[in-house]
Parts: sequence; C-alpha cells; structure tokens
Amino acid sequence: MCELLAVSMSEPARLTFSLHTLASRGGGADGRTRDGWGVAFYQANDVALFREPGAAADSALVRFLEEHGPATRLAISHIRHATRGAVSLANTQPFVRELGGRTHVFAHNGDLPGIKDRVPLSPEAAYRPAGETDSEHAFCVLLERLRPLWADGTVPSLQARLQVLASFAAELRQLGPANILYADGDAAFAHGHRRIHPETGRIEPPGLWMLQSHHPPIAMAPEGTGGVAIAGAERAVTCIASVPLSADGWRPLAEGELVAVRNGEIL
Repeated sequence: MCELLAVSMSEPARLTFSLHTLASRGGGADGRTRDGWGVAFYQANDVALFREPGAAADSALVRFLEEHGPATRLAISHIRHATRGAVSLANTQPFVRELGGRTHVFAHNGDLPGIKDRVPLSPEAAYRPAGETDSEHAFCVLLERLRPLWADGTVPSLQARLQVLASFAAELRQLGPANILYADGDAAFAHGHRRIHPETGRIEPPGLWMLQSHHPPIAMAPEGTGGVAIAGAERAVTCIASVPLSADGWRPLAEGELVAVRNGEIL
C-alpha cells in the first residue's frame, strides 16, 4: 500500500530523516511502492509541490530536497503503490487545488472500488480529476462538499470543516481503506482507518500513527523524535505517518479517528 506522511510545526523547518525513511519504503529494500512520490511544502496560503512518477528511494530530487528543501510549518508527502490508473504524473499524489483563495492538499492511502458510482460528482461540479485514480476523485468530491463553507472568502469554523470531513470519511470507509491527509492552508486533518499489515497480510487498523513532541533549539532532532531538522527556538511538532518512522513515542490512530492539527498542536 501507499505511504503517507504529514509534519506540522510551530516554526518553519525542513524534513530530513522522515522524508528519507518514507522514501526508503517507496521502492527501496523495505517496500514495493515504486510508482511515484510527491511532497507539498506549505508557504503561507500556497504550496511548493514536488512530484515524480517514479521510485522515491532512487530519486535525486528527494536527496536534493533533504538538503535544500524549503522551510515549512506543514508538509504532506505520499509514496505511491499503483492500484488504479497508470503510473503517470497526473496520478501522483499529493493532489492540489485552490478553494477560497487557499491551496488545498490531499493524499489518500487505500483502494476505493465503486467510488465513482457510489460517491459521484455532479454534472455541475467545479472540480474534476486530471488523472484516473479513485483518490483524486475522492478529493474532488470533498472539495465540492467544502465549497459552500468557503463561499464568502473567510476561513470556515473548525467545527464546520470537521463535520464535513467526518461525514465524507464515513462514506469512504464503506468502500475500502480510507487513510487521509488533507490540509486547507489553515489546518491539517488526518483520518485513520485500515491498511494491509505485511506481518499478517490482513487489512486492519491502525492505518495511521501519530507522534507529538517539543524540540529544543538544536541543529538536528535525534532519530527517536521523528527526524525533523530544526534550528533556532523550541517548537512543537506533530508527525502523522502510515507506520512509525522511529522507535518511540508513536501512538496509533483509532479506526475512524479524525484529528485536526495547526502549527504542531492538536486542535
């Protein structure tokens, strides 16, 4: 299955160990996911988006970003194992769209058979997929449901957004694994469900894991904290990933759990 990673921080920093570890699962000795990778670095209301339809573990761009990637308060990354749609840039996550004057980012892990019939887009929908994946279709449906909340150009209440996301995720859980990372330029949201566990071969929870920590002013966070490169003042950090990226401190998200994060803190 695909690999997901989100890192939210109270002060800007670069990803190092986390991105490297996720990339090693994307086609290296630790995994089969060689079908594309992408990472979105938030810069205020916009994102710097990098994607390739190839193996992340072999990517010179991944290595470049580890050394020279933009500092950010929020990054979302996805390593693809293709189940629907060709191996192509259009089918490579994370997906990005504008809504309400902000850039929205979406990444999904799981297979959602029948989504186009059971959770269709209306003929009047403003958002349409550029590729063939069920994940991008799901993102377009989500944006259509969120669009009324953003109609006046102001940031909707957190509760209103959570209600839409909870209802949407409940529908997806009826179709298949629905592990989701989504951000709207104000907050990031994570929904944990189920995933294939190699040790058992079964599709079961947890689908996502979370780590919360506070980093002191050091040049490089130790491996055990999730591996976010930092410098300067102490900061809060929340990492959410498909599997723990380090030895200690991670907790599984319960099946169907939905969390919201801003600037490294759980809301």
